[in-house]
Amino acid sequence: MKVPYNYLPMQFSDLDEIFDEWKRLILSTEFTLGPYVEKFENEFAKFIGAKHVISTNNGTDALILALKACGVGPGDEVISVPTTFYASIGAIATVGAKPVFVDIDSRYQINHAQIEQVITKNTKAILPVYWGGAAPEMKKIMQIASKYDLRVIEDACMAPGGHVFERHSGTYGDISAWSMHPLKPLNVMGDGGMVSTDDDEVAAWMRMYRNHGMVDRDHNNIWGVNMRLQPLQAIVASKILMTVDKTVAIRNKNAQVLDSGLKKLSKYVRVPDRLQGYKETFSLYMASFDRRDELLKFLNASGIEAKIHYKVPLHLQKAASNLGYREGDFPIAEKYAREIMTIPVHQYLSEEQLTYVLEMVKKFYKATE
Repeated sequence: MKVPYNYLPMQFSDLDEIFDEWKRLILSTEFTLGPYVEKFENEFAKFIGAKHVISTNNGTDALILALKACGVGPGDEVISVPTTFYASIGAIATVGAKPVFVDIDSRYQINHAQIEQVITKNTKAILPVYWGGAAPEMKKIMQIASKYDLRVIEDACMAPGGHVFERHSGTYGDISAWSMHPLKPLNVMGDGGMVSTDDDEVAAWMRMYRNHGMVDRDHNNIWGVNMRLQPLQAIVASKILMTVDKTVAIRNKNAQVLDSGLKKLSKYVRVPDRLQGYKETFSLYMASFDRRDELLKFLNASGIEAKIHYKVPLHLQKAASNLGYREGDFPIAEKYAREIMTIPVHQYLSEEQLTYVLEMVKKFYKATE
């Protein structure tokens, strides 16, 4: 049985509505920002409960824009985690700041209890990551930020459709960055992103900066760059946004099936805790597995497209060699890098496919006892 990781062929099997809207856009020639982009920005702002949303070309641009809007630059330090995608830390380096790592907790999120230990006079911001679509303990992180007068930039790239208690994920910090990479809960046909904030002045600056610093065709207030979302993608984003709640609900249901089955194999598998009041998006369904690499090969050979996110934590990457970290500095992140595996959990999986995944995991461990 095939259990695909990539669900995009199923998601985009019916393109008529998108093509019809693209035809209207082409006839309008509104190819740079314009009504389609503004429509999506307003829709997403309403969806997450933010005052302002400014769309960008991708999630990496969103992170860079958010950091720059918070005044982060050379000489500053930004606290984050070594267990995330490269863009989270690459964005910090791109604005000239120094990434400072703390370890993760058993849920693969930033360990808030370690943040205060690495705060220095150069610390400017904390960048917590909603890794896998789960949420860090944002209320505790915000308390620390308030105590030390630090800015908080949330990497909410995997979090559209998630909640932390009464609020949508990504609405706690000063600015949040979002991604619409094809395999995110809110996705487009390529790359796309956005930032969100409730600060009027910061929002106005970000709108200018992502559009070359222009206030209108004839006036330029700051030196900016081109980070604009393409209207073609804004049309796709508006359409997919209408499905996000349903998508996340199905993924949560599928995750509950996997959780229940894998917990029966607790001798070999460790499922992260699911906190009360937290709604994950399950952009990634991850658990920790004994003999992970052997199991991965077995599942792939059985038609199950399991993956690893990722084998090498960021503090041990060549790109981080100038930061002075070494193996053993973040033992939890390093341990999970050896054990974590991602299993398909998307909204197009059948009950039979989920059962097959569990059967194959059980078969692997029972056959090797």
